[in-house]
Amino acid sequence: MARIRRVDDKREMERVIDDFITQGYKVKNQGERSTLMKKKTWGSGGTHLIIAILTIWWTLGIGNLAYAIYKYFTAEEVQIKVDE
Repeated sequence: MARIRRVDDKREMERVIDDFITQGYKVKNQGERSTLMKKKTWGSGGTHLIIAILTIWWTLGIGNLAYAIYKYFTAEEVQIKVDE
């Protein structure tokens, strides 16, 4: 479920989209009065390191792969809508 960010007009929507892009979000779907953005991430490096240290001998990296896939598909989504 995406959180919703409401804006007053299209100009403000463009500024908010630019802000989210600089934070690492990608435009997933863009319409006339709304935009759906998703943060593309494969997980943090520190967490990958901990998983590797704890499981690399038994899983041969499958633990890290599973974590990366999980983070990619459950990444945060934001819907930006122009209020009417």
